[in-house]
Amino acid sequence: YQLTPNSSKSVQPVALLRLSVFTPVGTKENRDRNFEVDASDELSCMEIARSEGYDDIKITGVKLSMSTDFKCWLGIIMAFSKYGFTSEKISLTFNEFAKMCGISSTNINKRTRARFKESLMNLASVVLAFSDSRSGRFTVTHLVQKAMIDPKSDTVELVGDPSMWELYRYDHKTLLSLQVLYILAKKEAAQSLYIYFEAMPAGTLFVNMKRLRERLLLTTPIRTQNQIIRKAMRELESIGYLDYQEVKKGRDIQFQIFKRSPKLALAKQG
Repeated sequence: YQLTPNSSKSVQPVALLRLSVFTPVGTKENRDRNFEVDASDELSCMEIARSEGYDDIKITGVKLSMSTDFKCWLGIIMAFSKYGFTSEKISLTFNEFAKMCGISSTNINKRTRARFKESLMNLASVVLAFSDSRSGRFTVTHLVQKAMIDPKSDTVELVGDPSMWELYRYDHKTLLSLQVLYILAKKEAAQSLYIYFEAMPAGTLFVNMKRLRERLLLTTPIRTQNQIIRKAMRELESIGYLDYQEVKKGRDIQFQIFKRSPKLALAKQG
């Protein structure tokens, strides 16, 4: 069973959604926003990890934003899905790539092109390092090996690492509704929590506040982080995505999520 992206839904690897790869990025973080996450558990079932015996997997690079970098990554996923994985390099028109990223042709201008350039640089900066703690064997690669925008031909060229194809078409994928991401435009914390919850198993969830703080990688004081998370949860509830309650157990704050609806069928009436 193969999930296929289209104009309203995108296939996303579950691992990248659960990890703190795409997160809110504040304007003050633009100059210093590097991150590192331990992906050993999430990526241990990849072929490269299993065949080479890698047990220590790290992802590092520039902190990727929900507002632009994630949309660009959606476009890359769609582009490789459409043009296949027979070659590590694909080429398509800039307009087509922009559309895959959710940008209409009428909204393409000099500023848009500059943002695409920055996002592709950010995505190419993300390094995946695989290590074997016993033998010392080590492999390093990138989320995107190479990206080129040619204004003269108005094309985009993307190069991926074949050993990373599983991240582009992971066995355990989830369909993300692009509609939800558009509704939550500029609400990066809510967007980040949405893609995190969509990567979780079906049924009731119990998630504590500390885990959500770790997922968002916020740099503000803990009290402010908690306020941001509570606001994001209310935003997800208001659009009809989830039904939840906040529970306090001693000093631990926990969210019990009863239902999730990517079709936004949980909007409260009245």
